Amino acid sequence: MPDLNTRKPMDLRRRGIYLLPNLFTTAALFAGFYAIVQAMNGKFEQAAVAIFIAMILDGLDGRVARLTHTQSEFGAEYDSLSDMVSFGVAPSLIVYEWALKGLGKWGWFAAFIYCAGTALRLARFNTNIEVVDKNNFQGLPSPAAAALIASFVWVMLDNHFTGQEVRWYACALTIFAGVTMVSNLKFYSFKSINMRKSVPFIVIFLFALFFILVSVDPPIILFALFVGYGLSGFVMSLLEWRRQGKKQVDS
Repeated sequence: MPDLNTRKPMDLRRRGIYLLPNLFTTAALFAGFYAIVQAMNGKFEQAAVAIFIAMILDGLDGRVARLTHTQSEFGAEYDSLSDMVSFGVAPSLIVYEWALKGLGKWGWFAAFIYCAGTALRLARFNTNIEVVDKNNFQGLPSPAAAALIASFVWVMLDNHFTGQEVRWYACALTIFAGVTMVSNLKFYSFKSINMRKSVPFIVIFLFALFFILVSVDPPIILFALFVGYGLSGFVMSLLEWRRQGKKQVDS
C-alpha cells in the first residue's frame, strides 16, 4: 500500500481540481432544491431569485471545467441532472404553486408541458452535442427558459400582482417556454466570446453599464432581457427564411 506521505503535491492538487466543477454543479443543484422548498412554503420571490443563482452557478461549472481541463462524462451527466431539477422541476413547480394551481387541469397541464420540454431539450442537447452548431443553440436553452418563468414571477410580485390575477398570462408563458425549448429555432449561444482574449475598452464599459441597469430594477430588467432573448429565435428564423427566399428569387 503506498504511503500517503510520499504523494507529490501535484497529485493532490489534481485530485482536488477534478472536484471543483462538480462542486459548482452541486451548488446549482442546491439552489434549485432551495427554490422548490421556498415555493412549497409560499416564498415565491426567494424561489425566483434562487433560480437565477442556479443559472449563474450552472454557467460557471462548465467554464471552470474547460479552464482546468477537467471535463468528464460524469460531470456532463451530473450537470444535466442538476439542470433538470433547477431549470425543469423547480420553475414548473414555482409557477404552478404561484399561479397555475387555480386553473385545475389546465394548470398542471401547462406545468407538465414545461417540465417535459426541459427533459426533452436536455436529452436532445446531450445526444447532439458533437454535431450541433457551436454558435447557436437548437431550441431555447433550459436556463433561459427557467429565467423567463422566474423573472415573470418576480416582476409580478414586485408590482404587487397576485398569481390569481395573472394566471392565464402565466399559463401562456409557461407553455410558450416549454414548446420553444423543443423547437428547431436557433438561439445565439455566446460561446464564441473568448474571455481569455483582450477586448476593446467599450466592451468593459458595456458590461459595467449592464450591471448598473440590472441593479436599478432587477425584476423588470431581467424579465425584459429574457423576453427579448426568447423572441430572438423567432427573429433569427424569420431573417433566415427571408434570406433563403431572396436567394431563390435571385437564382
